[in-house]
Amino acid sequence: MATSDIPQTQESAFQLGIRGRCPRCGEGHIFKGYLSLAKECEVCGLDYSFADPADGPAFFSMWIGSIPALAFGIWLELTIGAPLWVHFITTFPLILLGCLAVLRPAKGWMVCSQYKHKAEEARFTSHHEKEST
Repeated sequence: MATSDIPQTQESAFQLGIRGRCPRCGEGHIFKGYLSLAKECEVCGLDYSFADPADGPAFFSMWIGSIPALAFGIWLELTIGAPLWVHFITTFPLILLGCLAVLRPAKGWMVCSQYKHKAEEARFTSHHEKEST
């Protein structure tokens, strides 16, 4: 199937990313595991080698996932003065689950955004190269 024959999805990068769908066709999957990217879309054949979400998803998931757990931990400490072991069995799992719940959708969103916005690595040219063109 030629690339021009593949229907382009009109869904946003956010919608596609949180569902883990291909940014080009909207049908295939971008993940082969929980966080591992597939090599290519099984429907349209889009090569995912362009994708490099780096640490962005981890940063956002730590912030988004840990804020409710932190609020719970502070509430727990201020209301009942819980010992440290209670925080380990309540607050720590909340932080872990909160971050993991956000990590995959955030990574999918970044991968789809890179495709939709044609993001690529920056290329710097020297001042002399600009003058000669």
